[in-house]
This record gives sequence, structure tokens and C-alpha cells, in this order.
Amino acid sequence: MSSSASSPVEPGRWGRRTAGALVVLYALITMIPLVWIFMTGFKTPPDSISYPPKVVFEPSLEGYVNLFTTRSRQTPEYLNSLPPPETWYDELVRSRSMVIAGPSKFGERFMNSIIIGFGSTFLSVFLGTLAAYAFSRFKIPLADDLMFFILSTRMMPPIAVAIPIFLMYRTLGLSDTHLGMILLYTAVNISLAVWLLKGFIDEIPREYEEAAMIDGYTRFQAFMKVVLPQAATGIAATAIFCLIFSWNEYAFALLLTSGEAQTAPPFIPTIIGEGGLDWPAVAAGATLFLLPVLFFTIMLRKQLLRGITFGAVRK
Repeated sequence: MSSSASSPVEPGRWGRRTAGALVVLYALITMIPLVWIFMTGFKTPPDSISYPPKVVFEPSLEGYVNLFTTRSRQTPEYLNSLPPPETWYDELVRSRSMVIAGPSKFGERFMNSIIIGFGSTFLSVFLGTLAAYAFSRFKIPLADDLMFFILSTRMMPPIAVAIPIFLMYRTLGLSDTHLGMILLYTAVNISLAVWLLKGFIDEIPREYEEAAMIDGYTRFQAFMKVVLPQAATGIAATAIFCLIFSWNEYAFALLLTSGEAQTAPPFIPTIIGEGGLDWPAVAAGATLFLLPVLFFTIMLRKQLLRGITFGAVRK
């Protein structure tokens, strides 16, 4: 047999090169919208709507200034009566014949997203881990039926239960509250968390816990010191998926919040500038909104990759 014969399992050199080129091409195509949004955040309003679109332009922080401030248009006489601008952003706003009336609500909405997104993610992973461990280690009557019922809650489109949830939240006083949104997102995410984490915990041999309990550990101590460290990759992967849903969710946030607990997704499209939508401010808000999930995913990237491939190869 020739030594140059290709393996039926291992791809050949040209196969690897082709696959690599396709992955790079796909990555570049998917990055174009993100790069364009990032660039738009540093354009002026006229440059953001110019045709043909400007790829080379003079960077400006006007979009970020407009994102974090509210402005009002004034007459030239009023502007001339004001003292000289004290800061660069005051000067930038006055160049558009406007003055800064105060801060915008983007900071509050962004903080609401952090509280609700990370709060619901923690609660979903916490409860999902306990439920997944119970399904994996104990004999539960009708376990398969219960698991399917849990998963079926994820299959339902949000709009199908929007009105009942709205009426229920209004009766219970949970509308436009952080607690209400955290509980709602947890209820939606917990089905995904249970299904993902059960698969990870099933891959952890029971003998490890039994050996720990023989050494004197309680069931809870064996769970904390044996199971949880080995399930860390699955917990990290589950946390990322839960956070992405909670962070990007729009329908419930639009319906159930309006002020105190409103998150960034329904707020960003409402950024209005003089004469229409302020695209640089919208792009700046979208860029900042992307960063927490990006950093969270980067921090857990190793656990995410290990978690996705966990159990794929058994020795």
C-alpha cells in the first residue's frame, strides 16, 4: 500500500486548505456588518447617510456625545449670548446650533441590561445545575416526559404568551421591575440550561462521587467538590447561551418595561436626532451594547470550546 494514501478519517492537505479558506471567508463576511456599525459610530450624521457610503472619512465622536446627552436646538442669538464652551463636547454640540440639555437615559438602560442579563443568567445556571444533577443522578418517575415538558417551554414563541404574561405581571405588580424581568428570562432560559447541563453531568462518572462519599463526604459535598469542578466547562457554555438570549431579548422588554427597568435593546432604536434617526448615536449604542457579551465570551472561550466538544470523543 502506498504511504501517500489519504486516511479515511484525517482530511488531506487540500481538504484542510479548502476548509480553512472557507472558514476565513465566512468570518470576514460575518464581520463586515460589525465593522460597518463600529465605523458608523465615528461618523458625523451627514457622513452616515451619504451616498455612496463613505469608507474613508474624518472620525468624530459626535455619535457618542449624542448617545449620552440630550440636546435642544437654539437660535443664533441665544448661542451668541452664552459664555464660551468649557469642554470639547460643548463646542461640538454648539457647532450644530444646539446646546446640551442634560444626560440621556442610555447609561441607565445599559445598567438595566447588565443587572437583568447577568442576574437571570446566574439564576438560570444555578437552578439548571441543580435540576440537571437531579435528573442525572436520581431515579425520577416519568423523567423523560418531564424533560420533554421542560424543553417544550423553549419551543413556544414569546409572542404566543406575551398577553397572558403582561396581564399576570400587571396584576402582580412586576411590570417594569428588575425582579420581574429576571424571573421571566430565568423561566425561559432554565429549560435550555437543564438540557445542556444534564448532558454534561451524565458524562461525569458516578464512581467519582461514590468514592468521595465513601471517604466521608456528604452528597452535597461530593456535588460541590467533585461534580461542579468537572462540569465547569458545561456551566460556562450554558451561561454564555443564556446570557446571549437575556442580553438581546427585545419583545418582552418592549412590552413589559417602559422606564425603570427598560433595557438597552428597546431604547436604542428610539434615539432621535434633528431631522430623523441619529445613525451615529444608534451605531455607538450598538457598539457599546456588544462589548459586555463579547468580553464575557472571550473570558470563557476556552471553557466554551471544551464544553461544546465535551463527550464527543470517548476513550
